[in-house]
Amino acid sequence: MYNNQYQPRQHAYQPPASPYMPNQYGSRPYQPSGPPPGADPQLWQWFSSVDSDRSGSITVTELQRALVNGDWTAFDLDTVKMLMSIFDSDRNGTISFSEFAGLWKYISDWQNVFRHFDRDRSGTIEGHELAEAFRGFGYTLSSSMLTLIEHKYSSAPVAGYGPPPGITFDRFVRACVAVKSLTEAFQRIDTDRDGWIQINYEQFMTVILSAP
Repeated sequence: MYNNQYQPRQHAYQPPASPYMPNQYGSRPYQPSGPPPGADPQLWQWFSSVDSDRSGSITVTELQRALVNGDWTAFDLDTVKMLMSIFDSDRNGTISFSEFAGLWKYISDWQNVFRHFDRDRSGTIEGHELAEAFRGFGYTLSSSMLTLIEHKYSSAPVAGYGPPPGITFDRFVRACVAVKSLTEAFQRIDTDRDGWIQINYEQFMTVILSAP
């Protein structure tokens, strides 16, 4: 049995929602040579620059090359794959322009959240900032849980030893999405809302392996 002590309250500071943009026909949309009608020209230019093979869609490799943190380090591959899984609505393994538009807004919204909680403007989220962020999202996490999250999602120390240097933007997004996903999975099973669940091994593995 598992006790959930991390039920979110009414969020004081809302993290960006993960929008799903279903394709009505379940196939790759046609990509015109120029921007689609009504498209933001600058966003189309960014999309075209990322689409290095001119296929009309973006692969996970192209997306990772395009996304960088504030310190110009590349996005963590697991974070890029998570973003692909959220926005690849037709599940064809690539991102179309319409999907890219949603992804770009999602990242921009998260950048605002990150800047809000990066109080010392270090470019990373450290322990007290992480605690404040989750409190702002409505999650009451123990100090040991926060330490576990920080160690899991922090970048490795530059010299290979010492305390973690903090959580970069890309890993911060993944940490927040993981906590949200796991909490929602717990709540779906905790039907009587008493903070306890009883699950079998396969259910447990499904919950854990489904997390970002």
